[in-house]
Amino acid sequence: MFSFATKHNDPDKVLGWGERIGYASGAFGWNMVNGIIGTFLTVYFTNVALLDAAVISTLIAVSKLFDGVSDLIVGRMVDNTKSKLGKARPWLLRMTIPFAISTILLFFVPSGFPTVMKYVYVFVMYNLVNTVFLTAIQVPYYSLISLLTRNAYERGFLGNIQQIFQTLGNVFINSIFTILLTRFSSSAETYMTQQSFTLAIASIMVLMVIANFITVVATKERITDNPSEVADKEEDKVPIKDAIRALLRNKYWVMMFFTMLVVFFVIIFYSIGGVYYAIYVFGDMGQISWMNNAISIAQFAIMFATPSFMKKFGKRPIFAIGMLLLTLGFFGFSLVESNKSLMIFFNALKGMGLGMSGGMAMGLVADTILYGQLKSGINTVGLGNAGVSAAQKIGLGLGQAIFGWVMSGAGFNPALDTQGIAQPETVITAIRMMYNYIPMAMTAVVFVMIAVFFNLEKDLRALKEEKGLVN
Repeated sequence: MFSFATKHNDPDKVLGWGERIGYASGAFGWNMVNGIIGTFLTVYFTNVALLDAAVISTLIAVSKLFDGVSDLIVGRMVDNTKSKLGKARPWLLRMTIPFAISTILLFFVPSGFPTVMKYVYVFVMYNLVNTVFLTAIQVPYYSLISLLTRNAYERGFLGNIQQIFQTLGNVFINSIFTILLTRFSSSAETYMTQQSFTLAIASIMVLMVIANFITVVATKERITDNPSEVADKEEDKVPIKDAIRALLRNKYWVMMFFTMLVVFFVIIFYSIGGVYYAIYVFGDMGQISWMNNAISIAQFAIMFATPSFMKKFGKRPIFAIGMLLLTLGFFGFSLVESNKSLMIFFNALKGMGLGMSGGMAMGLVADTILYGQLKSGINTVGLGNAGVSAAQKIGLGLGQAIFGWVMSGAGFNPALDTQGIAQPETVITAIRMMYNYIPMAMTAVVFVMIAVFFNLEKDLRALKEEKGLVN
Protein backbone atom coordinates (compact mmCIF):
# COMPACT_ATOMS: atom_id res chain seq x y z
CA MET A 1 0.00 0.00 0.00
CA PHE A 2 1.22 3.53 -0.78
CA SER A 3 2.25 5.67 2.18
CA PHE A 4 2.61 9.37 2.99
CA ALA A 5 4.42 8.74 6.29
CA THR A 6 7.66 10.39 7.38
CA LYS A 7 10.43 8.73 5.37
CA HIS A 8 12.85 7.75 8.16
CA ASN A 9 12.58 4.53 10.19
CA ASP A 10 14.34 5.75 13.35
CA PRO A 11 11.95 5.38 16.35
CA ASP A 12 13.87 8.01 18.32
CA LYS A 13 13.60 10.80 15.75
CA VAL A 14 10.78 13.31 15.55
CA LEU A 15 7.98 12.79 13.06
CA GLY A 16 6.96 15.09 10.24
CA TRP A 17 3.81 17.17 10.43
CA GLY A 18 2.16 15.11 7.73
CA GLU A 19 2.40 11.97 9.84
CA ARG A 20 1.31 13.77 13.02
CA ILE A 21 -1.79 15.16 11.33
CA GLY A 22 -2.39 11.90 9.50
CA TYR A 23 -2.38 10.03 12.80
CA ALA A 24 -4.70 12.59 14.40
CA SER A 25 -7.24 12.49 11.56
CA GLY A 26 -8.41 9.07 12.73
CA ALA A 27 -9.33 10.57 16.10
CA PHE A 28 -11.44 13.17 14.31
CA GLY A 29 -13.23 10.36 12.49
CA TRP A 30 -14.17 7.97 15.24
CA ASN A 31 -14.73 10.73 17.80
CA MET A 32 -17.45 12.20 15.58
CA VAL A 33 -19.22 8.89 16.14
CA ASN A 34 -18.48 8.98 19.87
CA GLY A 35 -19.90 12.50 19.96
CA ILE A 36 -23.12 11.44 18.28
CA ILE A 37 -23.52 8.36 20.48
CA GLY A 38 -22.60 10.22 23.65
CA THR A 39 -24.82 13.23 23.03
CA PHE A 40 -27.73 12.05 20.90
CA LEU A 41 -28.18 8.27 21.28
CA THR A 42 -30.18 8.36 24.51
CA VAL A 43 -32.39 11.17 23.18
CA TYR A 44 -32.90 9.20 19.97
CA PHE A 45 -33.94 6.09 21.92
CA THR A 46 -36.34 7.95 24.24
CA ASN A 47 -37.76 10.69 22.01
CA VAL A 48 -37.66 9.11 18.51
CA ALA A 49 -37.78 5.33 19.03
CA LEU A 50 -39.94 5.91 22.16
CA LEU A 51 -38.12 3.33 24.26
CA ASP A 52 -37.97 3.28 28.05
CA ALA A 53 -34.90 5.03 29.51
CA ALA A 54 -34.47 2.53 32.35
CA VAL A 55 -34.58 -0.52 30.05
CA ILE A 56 -32.17 1.07 27.58
CA SER A 57 -29.80 1.94 30.44
CA THR A 58 -29.87 -1.64 31.69
CA LEU A 59 -29.07 -2.99 28.22
CA ILE A 60 -26.12 -0.60 27.95
CA ALA A 61 -24.85 -1.56 31.41
CA VAL A 62 -24.99 -5.28 30.56
CA SER A 63 -23.21 -4.57 27.27
CA LYS A 64 -20.25 -3.15 29.17
CA LEU A 65 -19.52 -6.63 30.55
CA PHE A 66 -18.84 -7.80 26.98
CA ASP A 67 -17.10 -4.55 26.08
CA GLY A 68 -14.39 -4.94 28.70
CA VAL A 69 -13.62 -8.50 27.55
CA SER A 70 -13.49 -7.47 23.89
CA ASP A 71 -10.88 -4.80 24.65
CA LEU A 72 -8.58 -7.43 26.15
CA ILE A 73 -9.12 -9.74 23.18
CA VAL A 74 -8.38 -7.01 20.63
CA GLY A 75 -5.38 -5.82 22.63
CA ARG A 76 -3.95 -9.33 22.53
CA MET A 77 -4.71 -9.55 18.80
CA VAL A 78 -2.78 -6.31 18.22
CA ASP A 79 0.20 -7.63 20.21
CA ASN A 80 0.23 -10.82 18.11
CA THR A 81 -0.44 -9.25 14.69
CA LYS A 82 2.34 -9.39 12.11
CA SER A 83 1.77 -7.85 8.68
CA LYS A 84 3.35 -5.49 6.17
CA LEU A 85 1.26 -2.68 7.65
CA GLY A 86 2.42 -3.50 11.19
CA LYS A 87 0.37 -4.45 14.22
CA ALA A 88 -2.28 -1.71 14.47
CA ARG A 89 -3.00 -0.28 11.03
CA PRO A 90 -4.39 -3.51 9.52
CA TRP A 91 -7.24 -3.37 12.02
CA LEU A 92 -8.05 0.24 11.18
CA LEU A 93 -8.24 -0.72 7.51
CA ARG A 94 -10.43 -3.79 8.10
CA MET A 95 -12.92 -2.41 10.62
CA THR A 96 -13.76 1.10 9.42
CA ILE A 97 -16.53 0.27 6.94
CA PRO A 98 -18.26 -2.33 9.20
CA PHE A 99 -18.14 0.31 11.96
CA ALA A 100 -19.83 2.85 9.69
CA ILE A 101 -22.60 0.48 8.60
CA SER A 102 -23.37 -0.76 12.12
CA THR A 103 -23.55 2.82 13.45
CA ILE A 104 -26.17 3.74 10.83
CA LEU A 105 -28.17 0.65 11.82
CA LEU A 106 -27.90 1.51 15.53
CA PHE A 107 -29.87 4.68 14.80
CA PHE A 108 -32.44 2.79 12.74
CA VAL A 109 -34.63 0.94 15.25
CA PRO A 110 -37.39 -0.63 13.08
CA SER A 111 -40.68 1.01 14.00
CA GLY A 112 -42.69 -2.06 12.97
CA PHE A 113 -40.94 -4.39 15.42
CA PRO A 114 -42.75 -5.50 18.58
CA THR A 115 -41.42 -3.68 21.66
CA VAL A 116 -39.42 -6.67 22.92
CA MET A 117 -37.79 -7.13 19.53
CA LYS A 118 -36.84 -3.45 19.49
CA TYR A 119 -34.88 -3.93 22.71
CA VAL A 120 -33.22 -7.06 21.29
CA TYR A 121 -32.28 -5.08 18.18
CA VAL A 122 -30.82 -2.25 20.29
CA PHE A 123 -28.79 -4.69 22.38
CA VAL A 124 -27.34 -6.46 19.32
CA MET A 125 -26.56 -3.30 17.37
CA TYR A 126 -25.12 -1.44 20.36
CA ASN A 127 -22.72 -4.32 20.98
CA LEU A 128 -21.74 -4.55 17.33
CA VAL A 129 -20.92 -0.83 17.30
CA ASN A 130 -19.16 -0.59 20.66
CA THR A 131 -18.06 -4.06 21.71
CA VAL A 132 -16.86 -5.23 18.30
CA PHE A 133 -16.11 -2.54 15.73
CA LEU A 134 -15.27 0.53 17.83
CA THR A 135 -13.02 -1.64 20.01
CA ALA A 136 -11.29 -3.03 16.93
CA ILE A 137 -10.56 0.55 15.82
CA GLN A 138 -9.88 2.31 19.11
CA VAL A 139 -7.43 -0.16 20.66
CA PRO A 140 -5.18 -0.32 17.56
CA TYR A 141 -5.44 3.45 17.17
CA TYR A 142 -4.26 4.14 20.72
CA SER A 143 -1.55 1.51 20.33
CA LEU A 144 -0.17 3.41 17.34
CA ILE A 145 1.40 6.06 19.61
CA SER A 146 3.67 3.40 21.08
CA LEU A 147 4.33 1.84 17.67
CA LEU A 148 5.13 4.99 15.68
CA THR A 149 7.82 6.39 17.97
CA ARG A 150 9.84 5.79 21.13
CA ASN A 151 10.60 9.50 21.59
CA ALA A 152 8.95 10.64 24.85
CA TYR A 153 8.25 14.17 23.67
CA GLU A 154 6.88 12.90 20.36
CA ARG A 155 4.52 10.52 22.19
CA GLY A 156 3.26 13.40 24.28
CA PHE A 157 2.90 15.57 21.18
CA LEU A 158 0.96 12.85 19.33
CA GLY A 159 -1.33 12.47 22.33
CA ASN A 160 -1.92 16.22 22.32
CA ILE A 161 -2.60 16.58 18.60
CA GLN A 162 -4.86 13.53 18.77
CA GLN A 163 -6.89 15.34 21.43
CA ILE A 164 -7.02 18.46 19.24
CA PHE A 165 -8.55 16.46 16.42
CA GLN A 166 -10.90 14.62 18.79
CA THR A 167 -12.09 18.01 19.97
CA LEU A 168 -12.50 19.17 16.38
CA GLY A 169 -14.72 16.12 15.89
CA ASN A 170 -16.83 17.22 18.86
CA VAL A 171 -17.01 20.84 17.68
CA PHE A 172 -18.02 19.66 14.23
CA ILE A 173 -20.80 17.42 15.57
CA ASN A 174 -22.03 20.05 18.04
CA SER A 175 -22.18 22.61 15.25
CA ILE A 176 -23.55 20.56 12.38
CA PHE A 177 -25.62 17.65 13.69
CA THR A 178 -28.80 19.49 14.70
CA ILE A 179 -28.52 21.44 11.42
CA LEU A 180 -28.34 18.14 9.53
CA LEU A 181 -31.35 16.82 11.45
CA THR A 182 -33.33 19.90 10.43
CA ARG A 183 -32.09 19.77 6.83
CA PHE A 184 -33.09 16.12 6.40
CA SER A 185 -36.50 16.46 8.08
CA SER A 186 -39.77 17.46 6.47
CA SER A 187 -39.95 20.63 8.59
CA ALA A 188 -37.82 22.52 11.13
CA GLU A 189 -40.37 21.76 13.83
CA THR A 190 -40.22 17.97 13.34
CA TYR A 191 -36.50 17.30 13.13
CA MET A 192 -36.60 14.53 15.76
CA THR A 193 -37.60 11.88 13.19
CA GLN A 194 -36.23 8.57 11.97
CA GLN A 195 -35.62 9.95 8.48
CA SER A 196 -33.57 12.89 9.73
CA PHE A 197 -31.42 10.71 12.01
CA THR A 198 -30.77 8.10 9.32
CA LEU A 199 -29.63 10.60 6.70
CA ALA A 200 -27.60 12.70 9.15
CA ILE A 201 -25.76 9.64 10.52
CA ALA A 202 -25.06 8.30 7.01
CA SER A 203 -23.50 11.64 6.01
CA ILE A 204 -21.19 11.65 9.03
CA MET A 205 -20.13 8.03 8.41
CA VAL A 206 -18.76 8.93 4.98
CA LEU A 207 -16.45 11.48 6.61
CA MET A 208 -15.42 8.97 9.28
CA VAL A 209 -14.35 6.39 6.69
CA ILE A 210 -12.21 8.96 4.85
CA ALA A 211 -10.55 10.16 8.08
CA ASN A 212 -9.61 6.64 9.20
CA PHE A 213 -8.20 5.79 5.78
CA ILE A 214 -5.95 8.87 5.97
CA THR A 215 -4.49 7.55 9.24
CA VAL A 216 -3.63 4.23 7.61
CA VAL A 217 -1.78 5.75 4.65
CA ALA A 218 -0.10 8.63 6.52
CA THR A 219 1.61 6.67 9.33
CA LYS A 220 4.41 4.11 9.64
CA GLU A 221 4.95 1.64 12.49
CA ARG A 222 8.67 1.87 13.30
CA ILE A 223 8.58 -0.30 16.41
CA THR A 224 7.73 -3.93 15.84
CA ASP A 225 8.20 -6.66 18.42
CA ASN A 226 9.68 -4.65 21.29
CA PRO A 227 9.11 -0.91 21.78
CA SER A 228 11.72 -0.39 24.49
CA GLU A 229 14.30 -2.89 23.17
CA VAL A 230 14.95 -4.15 26.69
CA ALA A 231 13.03 -7.42 26.68
CA ASP A 232 13.51 -10.77 25.02
CA LYS A 233 12.26 -11.52 21.53
CA GLU A 234 10.02 -14.22 22.96
CA GLU A 235 8.00 -11.74 25.02
CA ASP A 236 5.08 -11.71 22.56
CA LYS A 237 4.52 -15.33 23.65
CA VAL A 238 4.00 -14.38 27.31
CA PRO A 239 0.74 -15.94 28.58
CA ILE A 240 -2.06 -13.42 28.83
CA LYS A 241 -2.43 -14.00 32.58
CA ASP A 242 1.20 -12.93 33.06
CA ALA A 243 0.67 -9.85 30.89
CA ILE A 244 -2.45 -8.90 32.87
CA ARG A 245 -0.59 -9.48 36.14
CA ALA A 246 2.21 -7.20 34.93
CA LEU A 247 -0.30 -4.47 34.14
CA LEU A 248 -2.05 -4.76 37.50
CA ARG A 249 1.31 -4.52 39.30
CA ASN A 250 2.04 -1.30 37.40
CA LYS A 251 0.65 1.27 39.86
CA TYR A 252 0.82 4.13 37.39
CA TRP A 253 -1.09 2.23 34.71
CA VAL A 254 -3.74 1.32 37.30
CA MET A 255 -4.07 5.00 38.26
CA MET A 256 -4.46 5.98 34.60
CA PHE A 257 -7.06 3.22 34.14
CA PHE A 258 -9.08 4.67 37.03
CA THR A 259 -8.54 8.23 35.80
CA MET A 260 -9.73 7.49 32.26
CA LEU A 261 -12.80 5.65 33.58
CA VAL A 262 -13.76 8.62 35.76
CA VAL A 263 -13.05 11.26 33.10
CA PHE A 264 -15.15 9.50 30.47
CA PHE A 265 -17.93 8.91 33.00
CA VAL A 266 -17.91 12.67 33.57
CA ILE A 267 -17.81 13.41 29.83
CA ILE A 268 -20.88 11.29 29.12
CA PHE A 269 -22.74 12.81 32.08
CA TYR A 270 -22.32 16.36 30.83
CA SER A 271 -22.77 15.33 27.17
CA ILE A 272 -26.12 13.62 27.71
CA GLY A 273 -26.99 15.98 30.55
CA GLY A 274 -26.38 18.96 28.29
CA VAL A 275 -29.03 17.82 25.81
CA TYR A 276 -31.63 17.27 28.54
CA TYR A 277 -30.51 20.51 30.23
CA ALA A 278 -31.13 22.39 26.98
CA ILE A 279 -34.52 20.75 26.44
CA TYR A 280 -35.94 20.83 29.96
CA VAL A 281 -34.13 23.70 31.73
CA PHE A 282 -33.69 26.13 28.80
CA GLY A 283 -36.67 24.81 26.81
CA ASP A 284 -34.78 24.50 23.51
CA MET A 285 -32.51 21.64 22.36
CA GLY A 286 -30.76 24.07 20.03
CA GLN A 287 -29.08 25.62 23.09
CA ILE A 288 -26.83 22.56 23.26
CA SER A 289 -24.72 24.09 20.51
CA TRP A 290 -23.33 26.99 22.58
CA MET A 291 -23.19 24.86 25.74
CA ASN A 292 -20.99 22.18 24.17
CA ASN A 293 -19.06 24.46 21.85
CA ALA A 294 -18.01 26.69 24.74
CA ILE A 295 -16.31 23.56 26.10
CA SER A 296 -14.99 22.24 22.80
CA ILE A 297 -13.66 25.50 21.37
CA ALA A 298 -11.79 26.34 24.59
CA GLN A 299 -10.47 22.78 24.66
CA PHE A 300 -9.32 23.11 21.07
CA ALA A 301 -7.63 26.48 21.65
CA ILE A 302 -5.69 25.51 24.80
CA MET A 303 -4.24 22.41 23.19
CA PHE A 304 -2.10 24.53 20.88
CA ALA A 305 -0.30 25.76 24.00
CA THR A 306 -0.10 22.48 25.92
CA PRO A 307 2.95 21.10 24.02
CA SER A 308 5.03 24.07 25.20
CA PHE A 309 3.61 23.68 28.72
CA MET A 310 4.51 19.99 28.60
CA LYS A 311 8.05 20.75 27.45
CA LYS A 312 8.55 23.19 30.32
CA PHE A 313 6.69 21.54 33.20
CA GLY A 314 6.16 17.87 32.20
CA LYS A 315 2.96 15.91 31.59
CA ARG A 316 1.81 15.29 35.19
CA PRO A 317 1.53 18.94 36.34
CA ILE A 318 -0.39 19.94 33.21
CA PHE A 319 -2.77 17.00 33.62
CA ALA A 320 -3.38 17.87 37.28
CA ILE A 321 -4.07 21.54 36.53
CA GLY A 322 -6.51 20.44 33.86
CA MET A 323 -8.48 18.37 36.36
CA LEU A 324 -8.55 21.32 38.78
CA LEU A 325 -9.95 23.62 36.07
CA LEU A 326 -12.61 21.02 35.26
CA THR A 327 -13.66 20.90 38.91
CA LEU A 328 -13.89 24.69 39.12
CA GLY A 329 -15.85 24.82 35.86
CA PHE A 330 -18.55 22.44 37.11
CA PHE A 331 -18.77 24.26 40.43
CA GLY A 332 -18.98 27.70 38.83
CA PHE A 333 -21.66 26.71 36.28
CA SER A 334 -23.89 25.46 39.10
CA LEU A 335 -23.88 28.95 40.67
CA VAL A 336 -24.68 31.10 37.61
CA GLU A 337 -27.56 29.35 35.85
CA SER A 338 -29.37 32.64 35.10
CA ASN A 339 -26.36 34.35 33.49
CA LYS A 340 -25.55 33.05 30.00
CA SER A 341 -22.22 34.89 29.73
CA LEU A 342 -20.94 33.37 32.96
CA MET A 343 -22.24 29.94 31.96
CA ILE A 344 -20.21 30.21 28.75
CA PHE A 345 -17.18 31.28 30.80
CA PHE A 346 -17.38 28.31 33.16
CA ASN A 347 -18.00 25.86 30.33
CA ALA A 348 -14.94 27.34 28.62
CA LEU A 349 -13.05 26.71 31.86
CA LYS A 350 -14.12 23.06 31.65
CA GLY A 351 -12.87 23.01 28.07
CA MET A 352 -9.48 24.37 29.08
CA GLY A 353 -9.28 21.68 31.75
CA LEU A 354 -10.21 18.95 29.29
CA GLY A 355 -7.69 20.25 26.78
CA MET A 356 -4.82 20.32 29.26
CA SER A 357 -5.56 16.92 30.79
CA GLY A 358 -6.70 15.28 27.56
CA GLY A 359 -3.65 16.50 25.69
CA MET A 360 -1.43 14.72 28.20
CA ALA A 361 -3.53 11.58 28.71
CA MET A 362 -2.41 9.19 25.98
CA GLY A 363 1.22 10.30 26.27
CA LEU A 364 1.03 9.45 29.97
CA VAL A 365 -0.56 6.09 29.15
CA ALA A 366 2.28 5.30 26.73
CA ASP A 367 4.76 6.27 29.45
CA THR A 368 3.05 4.00 32.01
CA ILE A 369 3.29 1.09 29.56
CA LEU A 370 6.99 1.75 28.98
CA TYR A 371 7.52 2.04 32.74
CA GLY A 372 5.82 -1.34 33.25
CA GLN A 373 7.83 -2.95 30.48
CA LEU A 374 11.10 -1.70 31.93
CA LYS A 375 10.05 -3.04 35.33
CA SER A 376 8.74 -6.44 34.21
CA GLY A 377 10.30 -7.10 30.79
CA ILE A 378 6.82 -7.88 29.42
CA ASN A 379 5.47 -6.14 26.32
CA THR A 380 1.92 -4.92 27.05
CA VAL A 381 1.48 -2.27 24.35
CA GLY A 382 -1.70 -3.75 22.91
CA LEU A 383 -3.06 -5.04 26.20
CA GLY A 384 -2.22 -1.85 28.09
CA ASN A 385 -3.94 0.35 25.52
CA ALA A 386 -6.83 -2.12 25.42
CA GLY A 387 -7.26 -1.71 29.16
CA VAL A 388 -7.33 2.06 28.86
CA SER A 389 -9.78 1.83 25.95
CA ALA A 390 -11.93 -0.46 28.13
CA ALA A 391 -11.77 2.08 30.96
CA GLN A 392 -13.01 4.79 28.62
CA LYS A 393 -15.87 2.69 27.29
CA ILE A 394 -16.81 1.40 30.74
CA GLY A 395 -16.90 5.01 31.92
CA LEU A 396 -19.05 6.02 28.95
CA GLY A 397 -21.33 2.99 29.31
CA LEU A 398 -21.79 3.27 33.06
CA GLY A 399 -22.40 6.99 32.74
CA GLN A 400 -25.00 6.40 30.05
CA ALA A 401 -26.66 3.64 32.08
CA ILE A 402 -26.68 5.51 35.39
CA PHE A 403 -27.98 8.64 33.69
CA GLY A 404 -30.93 6.68 32.31
CA TRP A 405 -31.66 4.95 35.61
CA VAL A 406 -31.62 8.25 37.50
CA MET A 407 -33.88 9.91 34.93
CA SER A 408 -36.33 7.02 35.10
CA GLY A 409 -36.23 7.01 38.90
CA ALA A 410 -36.84 10.75 38.93
CA GLY A 411 -40.05 10.22 36.94
CA PHE A 412 -38.99 11.14 33.41
CA ASN A 413 -41.66 10.28 30.84
CA PRO A 414 -41.12 11.36 27.20
CA ALA A 415 -44.85 10.83 26.51
CA LEU A 416 -45.54 13.94 28.62
CA ASP A 417 -43.78 16.06 25.99
CA THR A 418 -46.17 14.92 23.25
CA GLN A 419 -49.09 15.90 25.52
CA GLY A 420 -47.65 19.33 26.30
CA ILE A 421 -47.21 18.45 29.99
CA ALA A 422 -44.08 19.54 31.88
CA GLN A 423 -41.74 16.94 33.33
CA PRO A 424 -41.81 16.60 37.16
CA GLU A 425 -39.54 18.96 39.12
CA THR A 426 -37.61 15.89 40.33
CA VAL A 427 -36.46 15.37 36.72
CA ILE A 428 -35.11 18.92 36.52
CA THR A 429 -33.27 18.45 39.82
CA ALA A 430 -31.76 15.17 38.58
CA ILE A 431 -30.56 16.84 35.37
CA ARG A 432 -28.86 19.61 37.34
CA MET A 433 -27.19 17.10 39.66
CA MET A 434 -25.84 15.02 36.81
CA TYR A 435 -24.69 17.99 34.75
CA ASN A 436 -22.95 19.84 37.60
CA TYR A 437 -22.43 18.35 41.04
CA ILE A 438 -21.59 14.69 40.41
CA PRO A 439 -18.93 15.53 37.75
CA MET A 440 -17.48 18.18 40.08
CA ALA A 441 -16.96 15.67 42.90
CA MET A 442 -15.43 13.04 40.60
CA THR A 443 -12.92 15.37 38.92
CA ALA A 444 -11.86 16.67 42.34
CA VAL A 445 -10.95 13.11 43.40
CA VAL A 446 -8.85 12.59 40.26
CA PHE A 447 -7.07 15.92 40.78
CA VAL A 448 -5.97 14.92 44.29
CA MET A 449 -4.78 11.49 43.11
CA ILE A 450 -2.70 12.86 40.23
CA ALA A 451 -1.29 15.80 42.18
CA VAL A 452 -0.28 13.78 45.25
CA PHE A 453 0.42 10.17 44.24
CA PHE A 454 1.36 10.14 40.53
CA ASN A 455 5.18 10.37 40.29
CA LEU A 456 5.59 8.56 36.96
CA GLU A 457 7.95 10.98 35.22
CA LYS A 458 10.46 10.89 38.06
CA ASP A 459 10.35 7.09 38.41
CA LEU A 460 10.47 6.50 34.64
CA ARG A 461 13.52 8.73 34.33
CA ALA A 462 15.27 6.76 37.04
CA LEU A 463 14.43 3.45 35.33
CA LYS A 464 15.72 4.67 31.98
CA GLU A 465 18.98 5.74 33.57
CA GLU A 466 19.25 2.35 35.26
CA LYS A 467 18.70 0.57 31.91
CA GLY A 468 20.99 2.93 30.00
CA LEU A 469 18.20 4.15 27.71
CA VAL A 470 18.22 7.67 26.25
CA ASN A 471 15.37 9.25 24.28
